[in-house]
Amino acid sequence: MIDTPTGWRKSSRSGQKSACVEVGRAADGAAVRDTKDRAAGYFTTTAPQWSAFITGIKAGRFDR
Repeated sequence: MIDTPTGWRKSSRSGQKSACVEVGRAADGAAVRDTKDRAAGYFTTTAPQWSAFITGIKAGRFDR
């Protein structure tokens, strides 16, 4: 079965910038795509992968 993501959202912190990503709901997690090139496709993650990624962001693991 092919899952088509729904409910695409861009972070409100992005404002009017175009160099952003969007996140959509997938059957078992999330989908991510480039805002300025939506036709290029998207990648999906499972719910546990997405949760670990968000936890890492909140913990500062990806801060420069």
